[in-house]
Amino acid sequence: MKHLVIQTEHLDPECAAWLGERCELVQCGVDDARAADLLARASGLVVRTYTQVNAALLDRCPQVKVVARGGVGLDNIDVAECRRRCIKVVYTPEANVQAVTEYVIALMMDAVRPRIDLAAPVSQQEWNTLRRTYVGRKQISELVFGIYGFGRIGRRVARVLAAIGAHVMYHDLLSMPPDWRSTARPVLREELLAQSDVITLHVDGRDENRHLIDGFALGRMKSDVTLINTSRGTVIDPVALSRFLKEHPNARATLDVHDPEPIESGSPLLGLPNVRLLPHLASCTLSAQREMAWVVRDVWRVLNNEVPEFEPPEA
Repeated sequence: MKHLVIQTEHLDPECAAWLGERCELVQCGVDDARAADLLARASGLVVRTYTQVNAALLDRCPQVKVVARGGVGLDNIDVAECRRRCIKVVYTPEANVQAVTEYVIALMMDAVRPRIDLAAPVSQQEWNTLRRTYVGRKQISELVFGIYGFGRIGRRVARVLAAIGAHVMYHDLLSMPPDWRSTARPVLREELLAQSDVITLHVDGRDENRHLIDGFALGRMKSDVTLINTSRGTVIDPVALSRFLKEHPNARATLDVHDPEPIESGSPLLGLPNVRLLPHLASCTLSAQREMAWVVRDVWRVLNNEVPEFEPPEA
């Protein structure tokens, strides 16, 4: 008899088909009308970003042996509760590193070099005016880039920046061996906040990181800082950031992640001229989406009593 696996969110069709050949794979949201019966019989759950795997959901899944997160962060999965119930948790920690790195670098370039798209012919005078107006204040090599969080993505961003001549510093709770740093210099949080022209956030969504960037942190940043967040929406206090951006019109923020998602109509960041709000696109490449969906291989390994390739480390 085939194992029943519930897929609660979208998976790459190739990966879903691969698991579907080996298991009974059913796509069903946890709040769908048929979910109660399916969850009660399921051996596995495959989720992405928005399914909350907590004690309440696990109570509905008494036979589940494995919970798979097609992605990097585990903020939406109560890993400790899963372990307490002897449920394996698997994920894809390396799947989107390249995609997010490319995205972050692209956002940095946009922030550093002003650009304009010509939609119609312009006169010679207008042409000359545009060329005088859209002049970058500094080149990459003249800026200090601060990487807050030096995990897989932070380290890859540092390598790319070093290759194009940037001055890079980073702050992380862990000590990094020299061969991981790519010329990036480890600094205390206070120095990173105060000295960086561009700060990119690469921390996880643990409770301790909630509003990591608050009014106190923002008050230590340069008045013309560029802040980029592709990590978790919860790490920035939106009220404090809104106040900072209003008081410092030369500062800019580019936010790809938000709390909550989608952005609500009452967000204090909506309509500000120096903030760019994006719909969680950093990992949205076909390759990254497919690599994240291949978490199904570890689902199959667990259901066959084999050792999975990727499990979260013990806390």
